Amino acid sequence: MKHILAFLSFFLVISLNAQDTYLHCGKIMDVVSGKTLSEKTIIVSGNSIKSIMNGYVNGTQNDRIIDLKDKTILPGFIDLHVHIESESNPNSYADRFTDNEADIAFKATGYAKKTLLAGFTTVRDLGGTGVNISIRNAINKGIVDGPRIFTAGKSIATTGGHADPTNGRSHEFTGDPGPKEGVVNSPDEARKAVRQRYKDGADVIKITATGGVLSVAKNGKNPQFTIDEIKAITETADDYGMLTAAHAHGDEGMQRAVKGGIKTIEHGSYMSDATMDLMKQYGTYMVPTITAGKQVAEKAEVAGYFPEVVAVKAREIGPLIQGTFGKAYKKGVNIAFGTDAGVFPHGLNAKEFGYMVEAGMPAIEAIQSATTTNAKLLGMAAELGQIKEGFLADIVAVSGDPLKEITVLENVSFVMKNGVVYKNE
Repeated sequence: MKHILAFLSFFLVISLNAQDTYLHCGKIMDVVSGKTLSEKTIIVSGNSIKSIMNGYVNGTQNDRIIDLKDKTILPGFIDLHVHIESESNPNSYADRFTDNEADIAFKATGYAKKTLLAGFTTVRDLGGTGVNISIRNAINKGIVDGPRIFTAGKSIATTGGHADPTNGRSHEFTGDPGPKEGVVNSPDEARKAVRQRYKDGADVIKITATGGVLSVAKNGKNPQFTIDEIKAITETADDYGMLTAAHAHGDEGMQRAVKGGIKTIEHGSYMSDATMDLMKQYGTYMVPTITAGKQVAEKAEVAGYFPEVVAVKAREIGPLIQGTFGKAYKKGVNIAFGTDAGVFPHGLNAKEFGYMVEAGMPAIEAIQSATTTNAKLLGMAAELGQIKEGFLADIVAVSGDPLKEITVLENVSFVMKNGVVYKNE
């Protein structure tokens, strides 16, 4: 009995001495209403927001106070399209033959940390080698620093399609990849590929519905799945509770993806009015990735940066994305925030906000697309995307007013994820 009392007494002392964090906030942005709340204190206990109080409140001597009185506070940003394993460089294509999984993992830890320190506390990784699953697990275990990751593992493609991992290789290295490697050619193989992604530990499913820019293949916009194959993928993904995304530049491939039940269309470069109407009908979201479009167009003019077959597509497709986004937004298509980081340097994700506003989206709606909208799509609307009591303590701070100057979001001075401070300048 004496030992039990001592044990309980020990944990009572630990509980009484538990440290909360008090954030003294000059301004808090309510991203739902678009209003700014002044002179508030956010009390963080453990990994969640315990309460939000008027004025600057102090806790006990055991609690920590962080002075953010000259900052604007927002929820941590959510990027629905990144590639955490890689980052574009002139040697990217050669690296595929020289990097082992360990090399990819070491690089990815650096990219993950850059992403987090830029204020992106949650991301959806839309395709890599499968190392992205291990990176997610390492972050969740606290082994490395990075954002909360929802990952697709390896994207699903068709033979020779965008995301066929053997495109552009000599016959010696081509082989015949199948569903395990993310390459399918029938509804049955498509179902097997989804189940394999689930078995591997993926959270979401990504397909490459059309040709792409960076794959070593001539066509960047042709449809690459049948509707039956896409339906097999989305129906199976629904069975396993997995959100679906489709890389798509060409219009016909987009229409098949929408009709087939895909939830988010990534890029959407050649999206027609008819496809926009179809997306509105089906409740499909566009994830524009404007930053990536600008990056590939710029790098296409650097001699030797891309293989010529890629450079031709980059010059044509890259410049289209921002204009298509602006048109889709004005037509009423649902918009979710995503950048394709990895095609451009990680940590620059917030540039996307400026490009969205430049194309006609109000600043508050751009911010909502990276907070409440994306939280809802990830099934985390009751935990992420708002500064609200009971929500996870994913909190960022910037100087200035992003509703007046959206580019201030490119310089985040404070980052908290799950109640842990990772950056405080």
